[in-house]
Amino acid sequence: MADAFTPDGVLGAWALEARGLGKRYRRGWALRDCSFRLPAGRICGLVGPNGAGKSTLLGLATRQVQSTEGELRIFGVPVDDPAVMPRFAYLGQDKPLFKGFTVAETLRMGSELNPGWDAAAAERIVRAGEVPMGARVETLSGGQRTRVAFALAFGKRPDLLLLDEPMADLDPLARHDMSALLMSEAVERGTTVVMSSHMLSELEDMCDYLLVLADGRLRMAGDADALVPAHSLVTGLAPEGDPVAALAPHTVIECRVQGRQFQALVRPNGPMPADWVVAEPGLEEVLLAHLRSPDAPPLFTPGARVDAEGIHSA
Repeated sequence: MADAFTPDGVLGAWALEARGLGKRYRRGWALRDCSFRLPAGRICGLVGPNGAGKSTLLGLATRQVQSTEGELRIFGVPVDDPAVMPRFAYLGQDKPLFKGFTVAETLRMGSELNPGWDAAAAERIVRAGEVPMGARVETLSGGQRTRVAFALAFGKRPDLLLLDEPMADLDPLARHDMSALLMSEAVERGTTVVMSSHMLSELEDMCDYLLVLADGRLRMAGDADALVPAHSLVTGLAPEGDPVAALAPHTVIECRVQGRQFQALVRPNGPMPADWVVAEPGLEEVLLAHLRSPDAPPLFTPGARVDAEGIHSA
């Protein structure tokens, strides 16, 4: 019998699968009713304001946090199964490296902790940034430390790389260099990447898949090339300055009114009036509108949605 979490009986075809996933702390729910599928081999942007549940989701995926309800699997294997440990690598914003170690000692530590260690790849990443192998971590610049941290992550040869704002403290040039490094290494190895970031323009350039969280719930999930064109940016005039009735046939994500003129981001459901100006929004416009409107109806592209059936609570 095929595993309930795999498509067409193929075990592990999805890099990440969540069904009814939730985490509750004493203060309330940090993540609730989170269900989605992420295909293997994609570069996924994890988007949301502070407190939306991004770090909680990454904590659940990296076994640092235990779920209150629901299930999460990595390549078809329950996340609490020790067998998933070699399959993923995690890199957070703090990049916890031993400051007293040299770069060479840091890479040697990686080789001793990871049976499938790729020494050539790790050294290539470090040397490409002209980082001295004999330098101690505490003497490195922010960009150099991030490069060493990426070398540790890719040296593990993970199938899934989970990133929680690892480039937030870098200057624009270092961010550009690290983004290029991440893209080239991920594409060469076919690594699935989930990257949390507040830099929406950065996600637009790098990511082909999106998970958007707001108030602890999943608002959008799926292929970026399908999510963005599903929206239209509409500008027009409304009788008596109230566009509600005119926009009623469409799914309104966000609407702003100034006098009699309005501008709305909608998911169209039928033709628009001829006197309205209709444009295709950019990714950043779509993401910001959804983040400002957490009560807007969620949107999933085909394959991203999964029914929360057969879930269990802790």
